[in-house]
Amino acid sequence: MRSKRPTKRVTAFGSAGVLVTATLIAGAVAAPSATADSRHGWSHGQSREQRGAAVAADRAAKAGIDWADCPADWGFVKPIQCGWVSVPLDYAHPHGKQIKLAVDRIGSTGTKEERQGALVYNPGGPGGSGMRFPTRVTGKNPLWVNTSKAYDFVGFDPRGVGHSAPISCIDPQEFVKAPKADPVPDSEADKRAQRKLAAEYADGCAERSGKAVLQQMTTPNTARDLDVIRAALGEKKLNYLGVSYGTYLGAVYGTLFPGHVRRMVVDSVVNPARENIWYEANLGQDVAFEGRWKDWEDWVAKNDAAFHLGDTRAKVQNQWLKLRAAAKKSPLGGVVGPAELISFFQSAPYYDSSWVPVATVFSKVVAGDTQAIVDAAAPDLSDTAGNASAENGNAVYTAVECADAKWPTSWRKWDRDNSRLHKDYPFMTWANAWMNLPCATWPVKQQTPVEVTTGKGLPAVLIVQSTNDAATPYAGAVELHKRFKGSRLITEKGAGSHGVTGLLNPCINGRVDSYLLTGKTDAADVTCTPHATPQP
Repeated sequence: MRSKRPTKRVTAFGSAGVLVTATLIAGAVAAPSATADSRHGWSHGQSREQRGAAVAADRAAKAGIDWADCPADWGFVKPIQCGWVSVPLDYAHPHGKQIKLAVDRIGSTGTKEERQGALVYNPGGPGGSGMRFPTRVTGKNPLWVNTSKAYDFVGFDPRGVGHSAPISCIDPQEFVKAPKADPVPDSEADKRAQRKLAAEYADGCAERSGKAVLQQMTTPNTARDLDVIRAALGEKKLNYLGVSYGTYLGAVYGTLFPGHVRRMVVDSVVNPARENIWYEANLGQDVAFEGRWKDWEDWVAKNDAAFHLGDTRAKVQNQWLKLRAAAKKSPLGGVVGPAELISFFQSAPYYDSSWVPVATVFSKVVAGDTQAIVDAAAPDLSDTAGNASAENGNAVYTAVECADAKWPTSWRKWDRDNSRLHKDYPFMTWANAWMNLPCATWPVKQQTPVEVTTGKGLPAVLIVQSTNDAATPYAGAVELHKRFKGSRLITEKGAGSHGVTGLLNPCINGRVDSYLLTGKTDAADVTCTPHATPQP
């Protein structure tokens, strides 16, 4: 569920030998989860982990955060400050091994009277870093000017991510190496090869990161980390903005800590139903990505005067299939095959802001400029820091999704489900399957997802979603809206970009501002017309 813009540097994934951006979204012995405890008649607040979270939060409240200038190589300059928050690796043992989470902040820009506390951000993933959030203030992002007067903007690297005890599953240079095998199998031998890569990747996660760490890479633990960060910030209640997977993190936090929420905005929502986490969620994406891919092709056809790729969707699709076949026969520039093409092209169904750049490169390649796609889609082996970041992001994505929930272990089921879907939704299906297949042979115990529900003290949550979102289909927002009583849903009808609160749409922007500044929502759910369509 990555909400970050797909780039080779940050979010190129390829756990099972296919370089593809994450299209979504886990102690030595696993302690019972909060949900397991609730089945035994204990409340969420009484599980071992929840008691451990309270211990860790109390400790963090006393310790606070020693804010200082950020390390030079982190890329954040004054007035942004950085610091650390210690959390237990295993909340069932709060006095055991601790890990340090990196946090950063920029102070509110308004008067002392205007300040309402800290606003904590998660961009998605799992595996995304929120550390760039304060740059919305230093970069004078106009959509966030009003909110930044009231709030300190706080970002963090979740456990396992970036500077926060990072995990790894494979050598980063090996991870980005190209070309990778075409994700669409031609034979049983192709499937066996991908299955072998997926199993090796799962084993690599255990070898490079350790089973004791992998066991604790779950969304509920990240939610507990979020509560410890809240306490370390000196905040009695949490103000939170979550996008993509960050909405699931928010949903789990709101379930585990309902009385600790002050304001919560969730944008582009993961369906939190237990049965959807995570195998079904990925199958659902395959369908949604195909629909949004067609939306983009329609737009390219409408703008044939600019791109010369065909004046109907069928013609544009034919150009795509020709390019894909050519790259399969002979990788472009020796490095861009079908896997790399999918990794690059899928940013178009993800984000409207990618429509023009992707179509421009597509147009150049069809006109004979192969270098354009090599520059856009091939890995840069000299960018070792970027490649390490990409590998780390994929490792966390895999670790959290695999540990959060039980995955099918039967290859027959994976093969049947993905073969069936591929017939009608070929753009992403097999690429997505191979990326998630390590979960079928995951080396640590898989948990039962939290039953997301409204607990005592949960305030009105603001839910924002576009109807045609590919990464987090619209049904997810409807489901969370049902589960969080008193929540309000803002629907951007006829749009499909992932991450709605970052786009210019006054119907949405004004309501998000109003909610964060006053806590008030509309008396009923709201439907907004779509933001402006990109222009070539």
